[in-house]
Amino acid sequence: MLQKKLENEPLEIYSLAVIPDLKGYVLIEGDSELTVRRAITDIPHIKGKGIVGGNIDIEELSSLLEAKPLMESIKKGAKVKLINGPFKGEKARVVRINEAKEEVTVELLEAAVKIPLTIKAENIRIEK
Repeated sequence: MLQKKLENEPLEIYSLAVIPDLKGYVLIEGDSELTVRRAITDIPHIKGKGIVGGNIDIEELSSLLEAKPLMESIKKGAKVKLINGPFKGEKARVVRINEAKEEVTVELLEAAVKIPLTIKAENIRIEK
């Protein structure tokens, strides 16, 4: 919605970024705080009171912007949440990793019987 508004209004907004690791934040680069406030006016779910003004060095964001190889971030024994498939929303523990096929074998944590499930690694999210 914000992007559509910016396409229709001539505001000096240079970039927008929604970073999954920064839940609840939208990074907006503009020429001034007033311009940013004008941009977010009348956009649902964006509260103007929550503006954190100032400059951010790209080095501070680089760890959030770099894509990490998925298989390198998954470790045996890690707690994960299934984000797709019939067990979507369930929490599990990684018991085996097949890097060649990009699959992981998990056991559901809340299941009465521990049955291993082999799923694609893209269908899990690592819980912190």
